[in-house]
Amino acid sequence: MAAVESLVKVEEKPVNREKTCPLLLRVFCAMGHHNNLSEYYRGAVPGNELQIYTWMDATLRELTGLIKEVNIESRVRGTTFDFVLVSPEYNCPRFNAFEIGLTVAGNRSPDDSKTLGNTRFAIGDYLDVCITPPERFMRRPAPMRYLKKKKPFTH
Repeated sequence: MAAVESLVKVEEKPVNREKTCPLLLRVFCAMGHHNNLSEYYRGAVPGNELQIYTWMDATLRELTGLIKEVNIESRVRGTTFDFVLVSPEYNCPRFNAFEIGLTVAGNRSPDDSKTLGNTRFAIGDYLDVCITPPERFMRRPAPMRYLKKKKPFTH
């Protein structure tokens, strides 16, 4: 007979931020892309690090606000913040990435209230954040290698 698991939603107790010591959250933000996982190899990390002292009950909306305080380009309404959890593989020098949520500056999103405690986050993991400005503010010149060359006109 197969064992049946019951999924029980664990209620998160609010953290008393005056009595609980915060943890160091290492956040790596990049404009328009996520950092490559190979940049996290054997203790190395990408150069775009932001260190935040926070608690396990910090929401993605709260983290978005802290990133916007530091990163001026991300303050435009409609900018998306795609959060990925980067955690080490056990007994291996590699890292795994897990998408944990997406927020939008100036708009509500379903992941706004998601906390670090609600995700797979463990102390020592990193957050990799892809910051994408809204399309109307992005200048994307076409790379030269993708431009089609016109054939010369011949008779």
